[in-house]
Amino acid sequence: MKLSGLLLLAAATSFAQPHVIVISLDGFTPAVLSDPKLPFPVLRKLMREGASAEGMTPINPTVTWPNHTTLVTGVDATRHGLIYNGLPVRGGEGKPVRVEPWVDKTELVQAPTVYDAAHTAGLTTAEVDWVAIYHAPTITWSFPEVPKLQGALEKEMLAAGAVTAEELSMWSKTNNTLHDDVWTRAAVYLIEKHRPNLLLYHLLLTDSVQHQYGAGSLAAHTALILADRQVQRILDAVDRAGIRDSTTVFVLSDHGFQSYQHAIRPNDILRSKGLLRDVDGAVDCDAWTISEGGTAMVYVTRESRREATLRALDSAFQGVPGIAKVIRPAEYAAYGYPDPKKGRMSDLVLVAEPGYAFDGSAAGGGAHGYLNTDPEMNALLVAWGAGIQPGVHLGVLPNVNVAPTIARLLHVPLPGIEGVAIGEFLRK
Repeated sequence: MKLSGLLLLAAATSFAQPHVIVISLDGFTPAVLSDPKLPFPVLRKLMREGASAEGMTPINPTVTWPNHTTLVTGVDATRHGLIYNGLPVRGGEGKPVRVEPWVDKTELVQAPTVYDAAHTAGLTTAEVDWVAIYHAPTITWSFPEVPKLQGALEKEMLAAGAVTAEELSMWSKTNNTLHDDVWTRAAVYLIEKHRPNLLLYHLLLTDSVQHQYGAGSLAAHTALILADRQVQRILDAVDRAGIRDSTTVFVLSDHGFQSYQHAIRPNDILRSKGLLRDVDGAVDCDAWTISEGGTAMVYVTRESRREATLRALDSAFQGVPGIAKVIRPAEYAAYGYPDPKKGRMSDLVLVAEPGYAFDGSAAGGGAHGYLNTDPEMNALLVAWGAGIQPGVHLGVLPNVNVAPTIARLLHVPLPGIEGVAIGEFLRK
């Protein structure tokens, strides 16, 4: 090859657009990777060839949407505003507070995201079953949590034979075993067909199985092992797309899991204290709780009785078996909870003892939502591929550091955030 051709090839290689794929295995606890009796060949290979952490500390509350939002913003709930898998909506004076998931990203997420920054920089973005991303204007291609026959990407995949009309039309009648497979096919299709610069891809079977059967159960281990195989499908797609040399892959999770044996139903406690009543088939309440597994949020719902209700709540949860403590607004900043004056946050937070969960199944199961100081809530973090320094293994890192690391690899700005790029992971 002539010198001019070599120079052109070198220039093309130097300026090749980056590709970052973020794979979220919901509820995947990193501790299982140290168990030699469990086969995780793909993740262990990525750890050997890339970089990894002993775990990641999630933000409070340790639930799915708040932590996925931190993973793409680099800030905690005090900045991005997510405290549930959706937006808390007050029903009015004396009415329960509900959580509404189908809220546009521009209203729900109160901080800039790395996919916003990528889009602004002229890069392409894609999501498969990511969360808090509904109708995001900065996502180029979307395969949502609930796909539709009329969706743009769904139509493409139907025409290509990558998904069937029956799979989409029967979505509400099937479970996450099928859904994870379809979501993986969508991610594979996006990689091979569109080669997005940033792909956010989220699987749920690992979460739903652990909720039902508990962390450490045979069913849970089976779901985690299957997730390992799904990661290989993504890596194979990267190779087929011819972008391996320019692709960085993150495999991570949002939180861990722990098993419980006893359930606490805080709204039943409110009912027993006269703070919640059933009137003509409807709920009338001075206070209401939203349970999140290891914690529960308590709202005053009748402003005309706020002071009297707060006094009653001071004693309502004292001495209740399974409630370890009650966190009050003066302590919220220390836990990373938003200021209640901003409108979304509750008036109290209840914390469960180990072995207990709020509003869980009477037969027990698995839960998250416990305080992020609980090491069982720690999340997974593995990075591999372009720009990653091989053989790096660190201790426990805060999950606010993921977004700035992605931004660094994409060469896009993400200023004014809490997190910092994980420099040890990156090639010098």
